[in-house]
Amino acid sequence: MKRYIKPIYAGLMTAALLSAPGCKDFGDLNVSPNASTTPVTSALLTSALTYMGSGRSMTQAYALDTRFLNEAAMYVQFTSQTQYPDESQYSVTTRGWSQFYGGPLEDLAKIIEYNTDETKKLSSTVTSGGSSNNQLAVARILKAYFFALVTDQWGDVPYSEALGGKHVTPKYDLQKDIYTDLLKELKEAMAQFDAGGPVVGDILFDGDAAKWKRFANSLRMVLALRLSKRDGEIGNLGKTTFAAALADPAGLVDENSENVNMPWDGASYRNPWYELYNGRTDYAISQTMADTMNKYNDPRVTKFADPVAGIGVKGVPYGLERDLLIQWVAANPKFSIVGAGIRGATSPDYVITAAQILLCRAEAAQLGWTAENAKIMYEAAIKASWEQWGVYDATAYATYIADAKIAWSTGEPMRKIGTQKWFALYPNGWEGWAEWRRIGYPFIKPTPYAVNTSKQIPRRYAYPDNEISLNKANYTAAIANIQGGDTHDGHVWWDK
Repeated sequence: MKRYIKPIYAGLMTAALLSAPGCKDFGDLNVSPNASTTPVTSALLTSALTYMGSGRSMTQAYALDTRFLNEAAMYVQFTSQTQYPDESQYSVTTRGWSQFYGGPLEDLAKIIEYNTDETKKLSSTVTSGGSSNNQLAVARILKAYFFALVTDQWGDVPYSEALGGKHVTPKYDLQKDIYTDLLKELKEAMAQFDAGGPVVGDILFDGDAAKWKRFANSLRMVLALRLSKRDGEIGNLGKTTFAAALADPAGLVDENSENVNMPWDGASYRNPWYELYNGRTDYAISQTMADTMNKYNDPRVTKFADPVAGIGVKGVPYGLERDLLIQWVAANPKFSIVGAGIRGATSPDYVITAAQILLCRAEAAQLGWTAENAKIMYEAAIKASWEQWGVYDATAYATYIADAKIAWSTGEPMRKIGTQKWFALYPNGWEGWAEWRRIGYPFIKPTPYAVNTSKQIPRRYAYPDNEISLNKANYTAAIANIQGGDTHDGHVWWDK
């Protein structure tokens, strides 16, 4: 299969070659007579989908760096490093974004292009992928999902001019404008599905339009809440979007049978957590997470990490400098790595769950965005999460939600929602980091061995280093908009 990948700045190399002295037209010399000149859109969809969940399977080309996969999980202290603690000491400031732009986003842009152009859409490699409307709807939903990941990590990013090779120096769109468009795209995409052929190459929902609509509608809720601290500045877009999604007949992911998770097959595509642990034990549940859950007497902890015989779940201290970490591991050779049910080759890799959406509804009710009962949603979310992880027991659950640290009736609703989101989102570091930054709960302390300038937990990634040379004017304009500058300590727009 030929891949049709056009990295965001691919045009720069082409331009340089064409302008070189003595450059000649080589005609068809470099054109393979056996290669298709039209992309197989079903193959592009499959390729894009393998980046969902925890990230691209490490066995695939264009893979995410393994540490990048787990970095956000370390920032929010889901996990600790056991040998090389650099990232948990906040040593990484900049991160490249080509794995998004040059991977799933470009694949999805190509699907959209070939299903929009009246001539290109007639090719058999396109029509074999399902009806044009259904392909467009799925591609738009996924594009919104991936762009949300990108903007949540960096803030203002190339968006409207980013894909398709049309702009080698794309402008950076404001995060406010990106979010506005993402919510529009999701709404329009849901309405675009038709009764034609279902999408082909769909390893997530097998072409089921109803499931795609439910996923998109739930994603609208998640993204709408990102705007909670800025909503008054943008005409209450978050509130109105959330209420519209709640009322939408497409429904929500509000039962565990509807949870969205990547169904890794264990052969062609293996769970990235499996790849992360394949022959190594560089990561463990953090002492922060393990101790908090043990203090709450929360049975999910035995699923989040493997218990140590005779001890229970034992986390590794977070962010120790290397010499201290080596000493600790030598003195404590048995510790709890991420649970077997998470790191198996075919383990479920949750993208959106019923517990997450129920907690979103609890928060929205608490904010006054809906007329739902926040307490009912909050307690239903905990129950759904316990059921998701296979630890639900009616008596234990009743005792748990009556505990003063957890009970809704004892006050501090946002702390409790934030803490339960922290639990429910484990081990999804991307979502956990975003929600911790926005809500501010639970109270997690930065490592005392931090090596970054501020010694604080990172709030964003700095822009890729090559932006200064490849796209300097737009980069310079973008950094002027960042609260705190282009550093780990800068804030994305919604992180007020």
